[in-house]
Amino acid sequence: MSQKKILFLVGDFVEDYEIMVPFQMLLMVGHLCDAACPEKKAGDTVATAIHDFEGHQTYSEKPGHRFRLTVDFDSVTDQHYDGLVLPGGRAPEYLRLNPQVLELVRQFHNANKPIAAICHGPQILVAAGVLTGKTCSCYPAVAPDVEVAGGNYSAPSDGFDSAITDGNLVSAPAWPAHPAWMRQFLELLGSKIQP
Repeated sequence: MSQKKILFLVGDFVEDYEIMVPFQMLLMVGHLCDAACPEKKAGDTVATAIHDFEGHQTYSEKPGHRFRLTVDFDSVTDQHYDGLVLPGGRAPEYLRLNPQVLELVRQFHNANKPIAAICHGPQILVAAGVLTGKTCSCYPAVAPDVEVAGGNYSAPSDGFDSAITDGNLVSAPAWPAHPAWMRQFLELLGSKIQP
C-alpha cells in the first residue's frame, strides 16, 4: 500500500469519536495524518465533545478529550495532501464561516481529491458550494442544508451504520458508520487492505 497524507479539519467541540477514531484508523493502516484548526498551531489542542443517542429527541453532549493538532492551519494547502476528512460535532457550524476553510475545501474538491465528511461535517461542504448534484449522507438535521445546496440527501438505510460514495466524496450520518465510512474512504485513496 502506498502511503497517503490526510488532512483533518477540526475545531473546538469536534465530535470526539469522529476525530480520534478515524485519525487512529488511518495511522494504523500506514497513512500520515495531520489535524489543523483555524487560529491554532501545531501542538495546540481542541476540546472534543461526545455525542450519544440516549433516547432523547436529539443527541446528548458530554465533554470529551483534548485533541492535539499536528500542523499550523496557516501552512496547509491541498497540494500537501492526498485526502481531506471533515469530522462532525459542533465545530463545522462555525468552521464554515471561515473563508480560508471554504477555499481549502474547494481546492480539494476541484482537484478531485478524496473527501470524507461525517455527521455535521457536510455543513462545511454546503458552505463551500461543492455539493451541487452530489449524493451525500449526514446527520439527519443537516439534510435540509444538503438539499438547499443542490445536493441529494441519502438517508441512512440501516440505522447509522452506512456510508455512501459519490465521486470523490464519501459521507456518513454519524460515528456508528466508521467501519463503512473509512473502508470507502480507503478505497477512494487507492489503499488496499487485505480482508
